[in-house]
Amino acid sequence: MLENRNEIKDEFKWDLESIYKNEDELNKDFEKIKNLLEDIKKYKGILGESEDNLYQTLNLYEQISRLAENTYVYTHMKQHEDTRDTKQQSLSGKSDMLSTQIGTVTSFMIPEIISIDEEKMNEYLNNDKLKPYKKLIDQILRKKPYTLSPKEEEILAMSSDVANVAENAFDMLSFADIKFPEIEDEKGEKVRLTHGNFSKFLQSKNREVRKNAFVNMYDTYTKYKNTFAATLEGSVKREIFYAKARNYDSAIQASLFEDDINLSVYDNLIEVIAKNLDTMHKYLKLKKEFLRLDEIHMYDMYTPLVEKLDIKKPYEEAKEIILKALKPLGDEYLELIQRAFDEKWIDVYENEGKKGGAYSWGSYDSHPFILLNYKDDLNSLFTLAHELGHSAHSYYSRKNQPYLYSHYKIFVAEVASTLNEQLLMDYMLKNSKSDDERVYILNYYLEQFRTTVYRQTMFAEFEKIIHEKSENQETLTNEEFCNIYYDLNAKYYGKDVCVDDEIGMEWARVPHFYSNFYVYKYATGFSAAATLSHNILSGDSNAVDKYLEFLKSGGSEYPLNQLKKAGVDMEDEKAIQIALDTFKELVDELEKSK
Repeated sequence: MLENRNEIKDEFKWDLESIYKNEDELNKDFEKIKNLLEDIKKYKGILGESEDNLYQTLNLYEQISRLAENTYVYTHMKQHEDTRDTKQQSLSGKSDMLSTQIGTVTSFMIPEIISIDEEKMNEYLNNDKLKPYKKLIDQILRKKPYTLSPKEEEILAMSSDVANVAENAFDMLSFADIKFPEIEDEKGEKVRLTHGNFSKFLQSKNREVRKNAFVNMYDTYTKYKNTFAATLEGSVKREIFYAKARNYDSAIQASLFEDDINLSVYDNLIEVIAKNLDTMHKYLKLKKEFLRLDEIHMYDMYTPLVEKLDIKKPYEEAKEIILKALKPLGDEYLELIQRAFDEKWIDVYENEGKKGGAYSWGSYDSHPFILLNYKDDLNSLFTLAHELGHSAHSYYSRKNQPYLYSHYKIFVAEVASTLNEQLLMDYMLKNSKSDDERVYILNYYLEQFRTTVYRQTMFAEFEKIIHEKSENQETLTNEEFCNIYYDLNAKYYGKDVCVDDEIGMEWARVPHFYSNFYVYKYATGFSAAATLSHNILSGDSNAVDKYLEFLKSGGSEYPLNQLKKAGVDMEDEKAIQIALDTFKELVDELEKSK
């Protein structure tokens, strides 16, 4: 039985009062934002008439955005403490509506900035007041070929709520309406299958439990196959619509343009992984041998190789391990991690109604916050290290960049978190206490490669195929989705795996397919982190300094340039290959452990 929120000790809760002490303070900021929105409206149509008008508009937008970030982050984190709390639901809903309103009211800015004559804009930027906004204006001017008239931009901004209907319908169907059947657990007791316990069942030592969970999960999804196909196709069409409306060549170009990423980076990832599938196939063959199976099925993928070992990592011990593992990053970094532990950045344990999973969040004016549901196991230890990486990246970005350039791009968002995990893995392999523990940790690390590099690349290839088909006016039916997805699984997992028919429906379970062309960033981020951690652990004297500078650069540059300065060129296939070479070495090491 889970504890209620008020039963959790304060030392294990985050300190959201450091943002707003009470609802009155929150409401004052809501009112400030509304007043500022009225002020910024006055510049619609006249933004480019003088340098002062341009400055006033940008300054007001910065104030609005910074305040709105505080209200949005606070209300949603407060709701996540107990999602059943209707008052907090209402406040987070208020923030959502305000965000849409901000987008609508300020939609005139980019078209008007773009319409300013180049010579006049250069004169404006000589004004000292406008110099802090030069990078922002440069970023806006990049979008000139893809920006519409002020009225058209306003219409697109107003359409955002409608455009999210497919994703909202998916969320409601998948997480609220669907009811899964009961299955028998390891003790023979009837337990209802849920999203929350599905992954645990797939790790069960009892193969029949794994199989029943797998079959019942996808049989249930199959009953709604046409609805899920309609929601996913709707999401794909949404991205294609916005890409076409803005004159991009394709949905993928529109998505990559925001981060200034070349399509070659996306294609290289898929191609290099394809050249290294033999290592994945070797790993899965070894897995079959370790598990002593005649056939290895999709429901065996998450089964630990060491049956009897159950590594417990209580939270206090986890903190000590992480501080030791991250020692190669130097004293400055370690002091920051210690602050996260000491200053209540972390909401540690699960309680009734608390949002599941884990994340790192916060605003420019707050310290980072981490939501956990800590379970005293190895996975929780790695999750904590992962989220601390995100928090360190956010902290350094905010402390070293002005507000407008403090938000790093999603493309690099997984680098710091994954690098922390890789340093932790290196530490734990070097300090394993038995052969079984070493195999267990090796397997855990190899699974990170399988699920983060190979599997996310498979997802990326699936996304590319379905968008191209839709752009070529091909209808995406449930059957089409299933066939594409099944064939990709057969390709990625190889002939030694029995690719069960049910896996063809897995696409219907993946929320990330509604954040188009996002998942490839997990694979590229992991690969970049593998190269950077290799540089750090190999004793490169400048590697740590370059890495910390990368963390501090925030959103002041585009991601590929940031990573090049840190020591990894993601436009070069070698960046992916270095990570896969590490994977190959670990597979060979596992083979020797048989």
